Amino acid sequence: HVQLVESGGGLVQPGGSLRLSCAASGQISGAAWMGWFRQSPGKEREKVAAVYSGGLNANYADSVKGRFTITHDSARNTVYLQMNGLKTEDTAVYYCATSYDGSWSTFGNWGQGTQVTVS
Repeated sequence: HVQLVESGGGLVQPGGSLRLSCAASGQISGAAWMGWFRQSPGKEREKVAAVYSGGLNANYADSVKGRFTITHDSARNTVYLQMNGLKTEDTAVYYCATSYDGSWSTFGNWGQGTQVTVS
């Protein structure tokens, strides 16, 4: 089983930046992909970005392309989400998850989430 711990959320003004971190521990051998999702009140959880181990490949939701960057530090088993040009619509709880193949539907092992508020 994989344990994920997110951090780095907070309150930021529109146009500002934040960097989220997600540290993985436990049985991480099958977690070839790590990703970020988010959920706002009254909305379904949506994908944000995902990265293959070591950062060799990454995918982004259209809504964050060009503003967010996902990276992976394999030595630290940590994935980062650099968020620039934040908008009010980016406000959500951000969750980290893992996947064995990178398909959005196979992500699991959800972390506890970290709140991002853009206001």
